[in-house]
Amino acid sequence: MNISDQRRQGILRTSRQQTSKAAGLVRGFLSAMEARDLARAKTFLGEGFVMTFPGGVQLRTLEELIAWAAERYRSIGKTYAGFEELPPQAGGRTVVYCFGTLHGEWPDGRAFSGIRFIDRFTVGGGRLLDQQVWNDLAESRTP
Repeated sequence: MNISDQRRQGILRTSRQQTSKAAGLVRGFLSAMEARDLARAKTFLGEGFVMTFPGGVQLRTLEELIAWAAERYRSIGKTYAGFEELPPQAGGRTVVYCFGTLHGEWPDGRAFSGIRFIDRFTVGGGRLLDQQVWNDLAESRTP
């Protein structure tokens, strides 16, 4: 089934071999963030980009994100189970979901893995407009 056929069915699931432009932007951004290449990550962001994390925490810059996250984990990475893209909305905006598990190190150096996450991105004008994050990180942390 090609991308056009999947779009007509209301949702596009992408694989590594088959990535739409919007899902490709999301993958590129997340790859740059995991490498902590903030300069490259910023090239994916639209004006007014905002990130919303569990607890309703809203951050507007990548530097704010790095500072906020420092108390939560030393390093973090994502293992992707999939990407799903909704058909374009009014104004040409597209919603892309990615989901899978998190792995990394807590601030004290202990490893973690297998923690569920879902990220929702709005893509418009060839840029990321927002990111909403849901995960089980807080529930997985032990004292």
